[in-house]
Amino acid sequence: MRRIATVVALGLAVGAGAVLAHRWLVRGPPVPPVPAVVEKVRETARLETLQVSLYKKISFAPEPVPQGSLWADVLAWARHALRPPRGRAIVFATARLGLDLGRLGPGSVRVEGREAWIALPPLEVTVELEPGETEVIDSNLDSAETARLLEMAKAAFAREVKADARLRERALRQAERAIRELLLGLGFAQVHFVDGLPSAPAT
Repeated sequence: MRRIATVVALGLAVGAGAVLAHRWLVRGPPVPPVPAVVEKVRETARLETLQVSLYKKISFAPEPVPQGSLWADVLAWARHALRPPRGRAIVFATARLGLDLGRLGPGSVRVEGREAWIALPPLEVTVELEPGETEVIDSNLDSAETARLLEMAKAAFAREVKADARLRERALRQAERAIRELLLGLGFAQVHFVDGLPSAPAT
């Protein structure tokens, strides 16, 4: 009888362990709280999601700038009248779209069970000119005017990339994919990206 009781007790223990193991496998390990989620996401710092190579042909013809004295103004006018400054260039640049996840805070994340809602910061665009590829042609600009020409090109690149809805959509989807994979690895079952966090459910 004692042996039978021992076998029965062992069977019950094994069965209980199997049930607990099944529940653990189904439910998974506990997910981290909101502060830990925020910290994990912020560890990626700036998430660069898309890089685009650009080029543009531009031209520049500056207007005479007042110099503050009569003779300086006369010389500036003479330069523009006799040999008008002008320049053209083929400018190459690299644009990067990404997220500054350092701006993510506890108010940007909500966790409920195994679901997470995240309101991402806006996409940011940075542009870097490629001086080794850029070619200034047909130019009589001085160094300051040439620098201004290139700054105008850089600003134009940034405006074009920001206005390109398809590029922004691609960058945002890649950012969401990377963050979703991170959170699924932390034990979440669903990750939702929203413009603003939903209200907490009434208790």
